[in-house]
Amino acid sequence: MGGGVDEADMAIWTFKKILVANRGEIAARVMRSAAAMNTATVAVHSTADANSLHVKIADEAVCIGPPPSAESYLQMDAILEAAKATGAQAIHPGYGFLSENAEFSRKCTAEGITFIGPPPEAMIAMASKSKSKEIMEAANVPVVPGYYGDDQSLERLTAEAKTIGYPIMIKAVMGGGGKGMRIVRSEAELERSLASVKSESLSSFGDDGVLIEKYLEVPRHIELQVFADTHGNVVHLFERDCSVQRRHQKVLEEAPAPGMDEGWRADMGAAAVAAAKAVNYVGAGTVEFIVDTTDNSYYFMEMNTRLQVEHPVTEMITGQDLVQLQLQVAAGATLPFEQDDLAINGHAIEARIYAEDPDNDFLPGTGTLEHLDPPPVSDSVRVDTGVVQGDEISVFYDPMIAKLIVWAPDRAAALAKLGHALDDYHIVGLKTNIPFVRSILDHPAFADATGLETGFIPKYGDDLLAPRPIAPTAHAMAALASALAADPGLAHGATSVLGASSPWATEAGFRPNHDRTASLALGDVDVHITTNTVGGVPRHFTITVGDEVFENVTGEYDVETGALVARMGNNTLKAKVVFEAAGTAVHLFSGPTRVAFDLPRPEFLDATLAGSAGSLNAPMPGKILQVLVKPGDAVVADQPLVVMEAMKMEHTICATRDGVVSAVSFSPNDIVDKDAILVELEAEDEE
Repeated sequence: MGGGVDEADMAIWTFKKILVANRGEIAARVMRSAAAMNTATVAVHSTADANSLHVKIADEAVCIGPPPSAESYLQMDAILEAAKATGAQAIHPGYGFLSENAEFSRKCTAEGITFIGPPPEAMIAMASKSKSKEIMEAANVPVVPGYYGDDQSLERLTAEAKTIGYPIMIKAVMGGGGKGMRIVRSEAELERSLASVKSESLSSFGDDGVLIEKYLEVPRHIELQVFADTHGNVVHLFERDCSVQRRHQKVLEEAPAPGMDEGWRADMGAAAVAAAKAVNYVGAGTVEFIVDTTDNSYYFMEMNTRLQVEHPVTEMITGQDLVQLQLQVAAGATLPFEQDDLAINGHAIEARIYAEDPDNDFLPGTGTLEHLDPPPVSDSVRVDTGVVQGDEISVFYDPMIAKLIVWAPDRAAALAKLGHALDDYHIVGLKTNIPFVRSILDHPAFADATGLETGFIPKYGDDLLAPRPIAPTAHAMAALASALAADPGLAHGATSVLGASSPWATEAGFRPNHDRTASLALGDVDVHITTNTVGGVPRHFTITVGDEVFENVTGEYDVETGALVARMGNNTLKAKVVFEAAGTAVHLFSGPTRVAFDLPRPEFLDATLAGSAGSLNAPMPGKILQVLVKPGDAVVADQPLVVMEAMKMEHTICATRDGVVSAVSFSPNDIVDKDAILVELEAEDEE
């Protein structure tokens, strides 16, 4: 699905060259639309991104600094110098980084460069959650009951919280992207939560102002895409449901919103258009509403004055290319449609594919994408990404690998299509949320849309994270691929990938022209595989998985592609089997079955950096923000000891037990690896 600008308009309303002030998937997506309009693109990049996909896609590229964003992608002057040096007429900021920075917009204008986004006054008005609420109230757009005042004292906030009634939500006034937000359920939690939000807000946005508002217990998150030109025309392109979130960050988005009727849609659309008009908006924007599921009443939450991560679902159901529209409008064109020209066609769903570990509190991960095989793309399956196989997911940037978007005539068909696409998305090298997203699709409360609310993941977490049973056939196929890969004579074009520690790599104890058996543990299951030979030539296998025996097993395995065809009795099964680079694990993908088995390896590799019983380790790579203790300090269980930043989020490391600090290994601003020992504790009687 998709649409765009007709060629007659392109000739008039197109920049010759633009600079994209962003990275990764965001930059690559903007560049593809620009190329379709015959607009040349300039990439900017940090030293860490010198070989990134967005740099390869661009017509030109300029290095603007070292890996940390503050020293590269947030350096306004360096970006402007790159634009002037390359002759770029306009700058597209993408989303994130400088996309909602009014000062940057003004600097672009001062240099005679078009900023592809709203006017700075609109950004300023909507950047402040408190100011934006006042503007919305004046425009008769409903807002959530709350306090948005300038008096930020603990006494005033405590009093206002009592008036509003718990639970409340504390939000950074300048916040966004899920940062600077805490739910507070009692006055006892208020002071600590307030300090945390202020600290996170100050480091992320340079402002520690907060607002508080009533927290709806069972809300939906529904947002409206709006678009405005410089001639006073404003439309909405319908709604998206973004209720499935974790840590206030979206995981699945869909359009249109399930259960939305035309009257409700018209009301919310009119409110979104009124919000945009109230600040003289120009370009693409998103008006976000929180909806009370008890009566479908809705309240203005915030306006994102930029393109949204989830904009592809809107493109899929409307046939519009929002980036091309941004370029047109920024160049002075009139919107090529009116509200009545727009219609919803079908249903679209987007899944964000992250490098993270759902089983470990969704901690973000880093590492090399050793094997990356996305599903085939088509008019109804889209993969927006900024990485390719061999790239690294770095500690310096967001851990999103890609956005997977599908379209179908209705929601049920779209869910089925997304499920198949997730099954075909194969990644080895680091943990991802793909199995977790798959489990959301399979959950009845999501499938029938009855459980859609922002608390969906916490509410159904036990179901979503429950391990899926592994069928004996999966163990058998993994063992078969291991045997075929280990013996070049058994697989077409295969070479051994397992190394000397593999049970397949030795002939010890084997007698020529006789069957030979090897054993290996796959997970907690012992598998025995016998190579049946005739005249010294391997013919087939017998594979025993627990109490189940598979006889006369044959197969073909291509080590290069990972494609396995296994014949077990009357059944022919297909799978993708991929070995990690170190040869210590085998990953099997077969439909929704997605498992990783450790293979035999030297014992010292199992002695990971677990630390001593009294040590506190970094749960992920990141940057130390605060060290709250020093050697000799007595601490109690759950006391905050270290605050670190990773993947743009703030994390507090707390004591696991009472004790005395015996050592502190790092200082503020230090970069630490995953599992690095941060603080060591001794029991008080160990002194």
